[in-house]
Amino acid sequence: MDLSKIKTLIDFVGRSNITELTVTEKDVTVRIFRSPPNEAATAVAEAGQKPLSTSSSAADTPSNAEKLSQAVKAPVFGVLHRAPAPGEPPFVAIGDEVEEGQTLFIVEAMKVFNTIAAPRAGRIVGLTDIDGGEVETGDLLAEIA
Repeated sequence: MDLSKIKTLIDFVGRSNITELTVTEKDVTVRIFRSPPNEAATAVAEAGQKPLSTSSSAADTPSNAEKLSQAVKAPVFGVLHRAPAPGEPPFVAIGDEVEEGQTLFIVEAMKVFNTIAAPRAGRIVGLTDIDGGEVETGDLLAEIA
């Protein structure tokens, strides 16, 4: 697919009401997406996401720190890997303390491996159960308190 076709597709998405377009030509797939026009659409999309696994002991009632947790979302569409390689332990688990910049996941997109780092130090209070499956841009992957 040449650059002029990709530019035409980008213009089309910009002028229309759609938020995502996927086009495949021969062996090349192009995905173009944009943010919804208002926050209400974002809230609906986030409400429909797969829930995170959370720890469930009686001592783990939501505290002020957990209410102020920071979401870690998928920056790109791709295949989520929770471990550095098959058969190895995952980068993080619920309850783990993490440092800012520590690798939490890898998202494989078009044979490029993107590392997802912790945006801040804290404790993992929520974690997706997806491993080896596809995630969309903006999907909630973890929460750090």
